[in-house]
Amino acid sequence: MSKALPTRSENYSEWYNELVKRADLAENSAVRGCMVIKPYGYSIWEKMQRALDDMFKETGHQNAYFPLFIPKSYLSKEASHVEGFAKECAVVTHYRLKNDPNGKGVIVDPDAKLEEELIVRPTSETVIWSTYKNWIQSYRDLPLLINQWANVVRWEMRTRLFLRTAEFLWQEGHTAHSTSTEAIAETEQMLDIYATFAEEWMALPVLKGIKTPNERFAGAVETYCIEALMQDGKALQTGTSHFLGQNFATAFDVKFQDKDGKLEYVWGTSWGVSTRLMGALIMAHSDDSGLVLPPKLAPIQVVIVPIYKNEEQLAAITEKAEEIKKQLKKMGISVKYDNNDAYKPGYKFAEYELKGVPVRLAMGARDLENGTVEVARRDTKTKETVSLEGIAAFIGDLLDNIQESIYNKALAFREENTFRVDSFDEFNQVLDTKGGFILAHWDGTPETEEKIKEETKATIRCIPLNAQQESGVCIYSGKPSSQRVVFARAY
Repeated sequence: MSKALPTRSENYSEWYNELVKRADLAENSAVRGCMVIKPYGYSIWEKMQRALDDMFKETGHQNAYFPLFIPKSYLSKEASHVEGFAKECAVVTHYRLKNDPNGKGVIVDPDAKLEEELIVRPTSETVIWSTYKNWIQSYRDLPLLINQWANVVRWEMRTRLFLRTAEFLWQEGHTAHSTSTEAIAETEQMLDIYATFAEEWMALPVLKGIKTPNERFAGAVETYCIEALMQDGKALQTGTSHFLGQNFATAFDVKFQDKDGKLEYVWGTSWGVSTRLMGALIMAHSDDSGLVLPPKLAPIQVVIVPIYKNEEQLAAITEKAEEIKKQLKKMGISVKYDNNDAYKPGYKFAEYELKGVPVRLAMGARDLENGTVEVARRDTKTKETVSLEGIAAFIGDLLDNIQESIYNKALAFREENTFRVDSFDEFNQVLDTKGGFILAHWDGTPETEEKIKEETKATIRCIPLNAQQESGVCIYSGKPSSQRVVFARAY
């Protein structure tokens, strides 16, 4: 094994970067700001995709695919949208290369300039709503519930694997409705789906809320979000769902004929999560020894490692291990039997600990004689000797327990690191010494929000949904406030 990981307490950022690389999740690519997602990391993303895709389809959504390139004029049609993304757009200006006459490779052919530049999609509202104009004529065409799995490009200058890269993977849902009530219900439904996925699959407790106008998605009337707390006390936005009103329908002239024959603009939503979820998964649960993966998303849920002195012992252990593997696979549990003789058991133990495999079984000749197996769980690093009788059912229950335990640990951490403050001095003190979620009064003005951000680098993560109304005074301005909002420093 290579040298130990940096510890979280020593250097959280370096710990994260090293863990992503050493656990074979991803690495920096030759293209600046972009990443290569390696097979082990991509297999986690595939599990996320599969679970989310099933949830989308259960609620009536269908998958489609739209172009990577967006005509520049499309982005000009919705003013706030283009303003929000203008600084992050990659632009295609030419369509051909040619050999350099000086013999230095290839150059852009100056005669192959595009009549209209194309934007590499930072998000797809504009190209999708231009398409919806052709798909929607009548109320019978609504609701239109479409999702796409795709890549997007936002030209980030300071990047970090999974958390912020110039190109990343995501899904984006885009729906059209006949009434604002329907569209808002859709927006809230998808937020609930994201929260359910985060909590039940990622074992990640999240806060549901609404973004302030300053933090709202460009072109949206309202942005709903889920926010999670990482182990370093910083927040991470893990999903957003946007009520678009009629903004994009108006910009692209998407109308429908209602039951009375009257033409109306449709109402829209968009919603998405990205490979940023991978970063959340790592930072919320992992420790100084490596990944800690919730079983539902672990590529390998159980690994079996034989401990033997000769080929005869290995053959006997293998026979029993294959029997256990077959039983577990019937239960839908992913299992790896690692009988690779190139590495010793100690090396394998450390490797699977680094990669976050939830359960490790170690079996030797004495275990076979006694009808037992050593079972180690990754989340608590505890080990116990268990009878081989009924081992499959035991492991099934253990995986459920680990999933729940990881969630409860993250929830307890969030509760321990959520603070109510009533003054700006106290706000700064908590922010600098503890971090976490800070519940504080805000006067509701963008000016105050911006000043707090400038002075502290903390932002309003959300206005919690269904929060208790509580009269108070803003921590910064002293003006009246009707409820507390959630502040934090964030990724």
